[in-house]
Amino acid sequence: MIMKKTVCVFLAALMILGLAACGRKEQEAAAAEGFKPALDTSVKSQISVAGGYSNFEALEAEFDRFNEHYPNVELMFTKVDDYNNMIGTVLNGNDAPDIYVTYSWMYGRDQYKASIDHAEDLADPDLGLDLDCIRGNIILKTDDGSLPMVPVFSNTYGMLVNKDLFEKEGLSVPTTYKELVAVCDAFYEKGYKSPIMGFSKEETTSIFTLTVYPFFCGAVAGDADAVKKLNALDPSAGEYMRTSLEKMTQFLKDCHVDLDACGEIENNYEAVILRFFEGDVPMMTCSGDTVSGTKKRESRSEAFSAHPFAYTFAPVPLADEGAFFLDMPNLQFSVNKESPDLDMANEFMRFLITSRELSEMAQNKGLVSPTKDLSFNSMYAAFGSVPQARTVSPEEFGLTDDAVIQLRRACYGLCSGALSIDEAVAGFGSFTK
Repeated sequence: MIMKKTVCVFLAALMILGLAACGRKEQEAAAAEGFKPALDTSVKSQISVAGGYSNFEALEAEFDRFNEHYPNVELMFTKVDDYNNMIGTVLNGNDAPDIYVTYSWMYGRDQYKASIDHAEDLADPDLGLDLDCIRGNIILKTDDGSLPMVPVFSNTYGMLVNKDLFEKEGLSVPTTYKELVAVCDAFYEKGYKSPIMGFSKEETTSIFTLTVYPFFCGAVAGDADAVKKLNALDPSAGEYMRTSLEKMTQFLKDCHVDLDACGEIENNYEAVILRFFEGDVPMMTCSGDTVSGTKKRESRSEAFSAHPFAYTFAPVPLADEGAFFLDMPNLQFSVNKESPDLDMANEFMRFLITSRELSEMAQNKGLVSPTKDLSFNSMYAAFGSVPQARTVSPEEFGLTDDAVIQLRRACYGLCSGALSIDEAVAGFGSFTK
């Protein structure tokens, strides 16, 4: 009897293990298969996507991949001139798109009310979108819990890094402020006049803004009272900028920033890229948007074509404990809830909003993926290594553009020599163009 019971228990255990193994195999098979169509794949349909890009080759590549499942669905991207001002009119017209580009700054602004009003709630679980593959801090729901838009690209600030120069001089890419200073000292002593550079002619995306903004957000993200005062443009809130402004003056001195050389860079996009491609600048501050233009400009640079080098993008480690990852949604998609073929529009979104497709599209576009796994594109992998505690999203903790503008202008005035720290702090709330 004891033997029979033992055999029964053993067989039961084997069955459980067998079922578990089968379950794992089914999950692995499902993952390998990826997207599975939920609609009739023979159906004919037309789906239009509207945005402001002149061309959207990365999205068109996704159209082609979707057509592998739905060969009779015609997908098209339409550029709308003066998109930000015209999208409301387009949505209210007879040829409204099925899917359209939106941005988080459209929330709460009367000018963009139509963009939100026409948007389907993408948080509806019946739609089957894999929202869990996206970093939660850039999924921005409204107060009632609905989700009018979902990020398909994200953006951040950091620095292009000439990996060959670091290897040649036996140095490592810095991850703390102490390391950044040591690296800049080492490059400077080896004859590099400008260890770190950036655009400086305007405040919007200057080296000053790109460097101070992540650090400042890290300082105020957990202080609701500070954010409230900053957003209200309370003059006393200027004191919340003091530490960041002091850090910037220290950074310019410690890291041998040559402001005259920075001032020769004509714009924050192509000129920044081509100056970096000269090959003598170890680090060049810029945004992810700028990074997206590097690949196409390699062939336009005579210096890079003659002497190509490996490069990557990394956060600027202004804080003693390490860099902050300023995580911001960039371009987002909304679905027009009045679409004549809403089911197919949602089916395309279900196809697109997955880690694989979003990463593919972001890599093709050269932008930061909104997905949790940033290892897909080695250019941005360093940002995926930043701990969650130092990942900050202004939209998530509620810092408004009005407050950010004041920070940018205070910092620009200070770093360009027009203001002292006390004057910059005292001027909060009063800075204009």
